[in-house]
Amino acid sequence: MDFWRLLGYARTSFYHHASPIDLPAKDSSKPINILDFCKQITPVCRLNPFLFNGHLQTFWTAVKSYDIPIYYKRHIFSAEEPAFPGTFAVDFVVKAYEGADKSLPPRTAYYEDAEFENIGSMDNKPMLFALHGLSGGSHEIYLRHVLRPLVDGGGWEACVVNSRGCAKSKITTGVLYNARATWDIRQVVKWLRKTYPNRPLFGIGFSLGANILVNYLGEEGDQCELKAAVVCSNPWNLDVSSIALQSTWLGLEVYSKTMGTSMRGLLEEHVDEISKNSRVDVERVRKIKYLFEFDRELQGPTWGYPTEGAYYRDASSCDSLLAVRVPLLAINAEDDPIAVKRAIPFMEFLQNPFAVLCTTSLGGHLSWFETGGERWFAKPASQFLMKMAQDVDLDKLSESVSRGDGVASSTPALFNPMRRKLQVPSG
Repeated sequence: MDFWRLLGYARTSFYHHASPIDLPAKDSSKPINILDFCKQITPVCRLNPFLFNGHLQTFWTAVKSYDIPIYYKRHIFSAEEPAFPGTFAVDFVVKAYEGADKSLPPRTAYYEDAEFENIGSMDNKPMLFALHGLSGGSHEIYLRHVLRPLVDGGGWEACVVNSRGCAKSKITTGVLYNARATWDIRQVVKWLRKTYPNRPLFGIGFSLGANILVNYLGEEGDQCELKAAVVCSNPWNLDVSSIALQSTWLGLEVYSKTMGTSMRGLLEEHVDEISKNSRVDVERVRKIKYLFEFDRELQGPTWGYPTEGAYYRDASSCDSLLAVRVPLLAINAEDDPIAVKRAIPFMEFLQNPFAVLCTTSLGGHLSWFETGGERWFAKPASQFLMKMAQDVDLDKLSESVSRGDGVASSTPALFNPMRRKLQVPSG
């Protein structure tokens, strides 16, 4: 095994229900179960042999890599959820153009009002919406690695939902996002369904965005408008991941400190608005060093959590996985120093026939660098989405989900995986 590791080969493992759901084929051939489907679209994982552990893989993300040009047009949405008013930015993938807005991330400009009013279409192109990681945005290179094969000749349309305050967007109510902030996603999905009534909708989430996406899928259950989804480097159990980060020098002084610094910078970008929130002591937040301190001093008071641990436990997606009722592929590296292995809900994957977990023995956090700079995870992620749209009869699949196929009727209704401790006021 060590010999193969020296060559960059990673062990690939799959975790799944004993009777995974069948995916009906468009060509009327025999259905394929989701496990075999995932195995077919997952290539051998051979990474850069010089990046032979999770730390090296993750550190390499800080090295400037080659560019992947994706162009966006941005629209600012006003939130419809009365409990969480404000605005958020959605970036839509468009054809290359001249004249990007220098106040926005590279290759991004605002839609003109008249242009956006005519954005709707009756075509049936597959449509992807993406959720980025902590303090990231549509500009992130890991996100563009997946978008590129879909939108460049793949016939897909795509958009990225930027979390409030991220990607140079403005907040208007003194509130950032959190790890269970699914309300803006829900609004975007409803808007996409109305604006593109014939397009099958798919989702992908990265790191914290993966956690949010699984929470959304669980909340929607069998009423979910998405046809399938992928999540990459999901931290799953935020409390466990946070404790793991604090238990080692690298975890605390490199990863947690770097993320804390990033979030403190986000505070400074929006300090005028955040200062209006009477629950937040801005000077205390400015003194934090680590991510868990930021969550203690800003996220907890903002959302009403007494401690960062209470917030982590309530916002984790490991239980939400049990309520997911659309095909889901999850990709995690077992040596991920941020979304640690011990936080992965292996047993929960064995209980949900709609979900398959693919782990690799190498890969780091949102890394999986191959020799040459490509990222391995983009291949199974994009292939899963493309093959779902091309080969699977999505209408039959939706009918099967509506009938409750694949879910044992004898399961006692005693455990509700979506019961949250933080009560969101209704409109």
